[in-house]
Amino acid sequence: MGVGSVATRMLGDFGAEVIKIENRRRIDRPRLLPIYKGEVRNYGEEVADADPNRGGLHNNYSRNKLGITVDMKTKKGRELVDRLIAASSVVTENFAPGVMERWGLTHEALEELSPGVIYGRMSGFGHSGPHAHYKSYGPIVQAVSGLSFISGLPGEEPSGWGLSYMDNQAAYYNSAALMMAILRRNKTGKGAEVDVSAVEVGISMIGPDMLDVTVNKNVTRRPDFPRGNRLDDPAAAPHGVYPCVAEDSWIAIAVFDQPEWERFVRAIGDPAWARDQRFTTQTARHANQDALDSLVAEWTKQRTAREAMELLQAAEVTAGAVQNAEDLNEWDPQLAARGTFFELDHPVIGEARFEGTPITFSRTVQQTWRSAPLLGEDNHYVFGEVLGLTSDEIAELEDEGVI
Repeated sequence: MGVGSVATRMLGDFGAEVIKIENRRRIDRPRLLPIYKGEVRNYGEEVADADPNRGGLHNNYSRNKLGITVDMKTKKGRELVDRLIAASSVVTENFAPGVMERWGLTHEALEELSPGVIYGRMSGFGHSGPHAHYKSYGPIVQAVSGLSFISGLPGEEPSGWGLSYMDNQAAYYNSAALMMAILRRNKTGKGAEVDVSAVEVGISMIGPDMLDVTVNKNVTRRPDFPRGNRLDDPAAAPHGVYPCVAEDSWIAIAVFDQPEWERFVRAIGDPAWARDQRFTTQTARHANQDALDSLVAEWTKQRTAREAMELLQAAEVTAGAVQNAEDLNEWDPQLAARGTFFELDHPVIGEARFEGTPITFSRTVQQTWRSAPLLGEDNHYVFGEVLGLTSDEIAELEDEGVI
């Protein structure tokens, strides 16, 4: 749902003309999932008659894109897609494995339609190997890649991750891979088939733990692992998340060496316990983390998370308030200054806030020229201006349910 959409959104943000193909008979799931402005329901709860133009997830994934509808099960629909491929330089897909093959849309077939085409394929397991036909979503990718197994607290079952983070991570790899393929084509004139496996992207994120297993013969579920918020190498302490004065508010603190510890102690008022022999060296503090964490928590409980963060940061101690969605959207001055979130007007939901691209360039500027397309909004432009169909031909396709 997210890998292909976010990968092409990033390209669309910086000037690519991206055309999203949908099918009215089988609505794209991000249009139906319940991240809706002004409406609250469980994330996995779909509503059969939901307005496909109100879905917040779709509207976030598909800004700066054109949107058309085609029924690929019809002969005319398939012919339209072939003509659109012939007019395109890059084709991407994020279907379950086997869908494109059943349509005959292999790289060889696309190359015949559009010589030098770049074919970006985005799936959970990749398009080769014994598991190539397996279906997946973000949580499956996180589990298979090993990320879920090493997440959580020692002595507890794997906690997994709360959202499909790997959709975004794999999307960034896909964007980079497409750009590399375009750069190569600019130099050689040759297209390419790009096959990115989200599982392999996940594996790339657990390098230190794989090294620990292969070199130190450790296992990744043991009484002292996963470490939760603690860190063994380097032996940082205090290193954790500590409660603050408001309910369910927290601050993360990380102290890595003796000078930072001394700054930390001064910042919190030089309490007598800081001179205890258990805390005089980094090694001693690391060995006595339970006692240290309890004492640090007594200090943090007297302050708000933002107050504690600003006080510690002023003393050059690494610390950050644990922010929720409201904090990020409404109160964080750094994100506001950077323009991380921005407003877009949408013809159905009105003004809404969207996430930006976390990259700034000295000369290249993100081009946010429109909100996500309504279902089939750009049929007349794409089929008329890009493919050259007449108004009567487009009307006939609409009447027949092809588009």
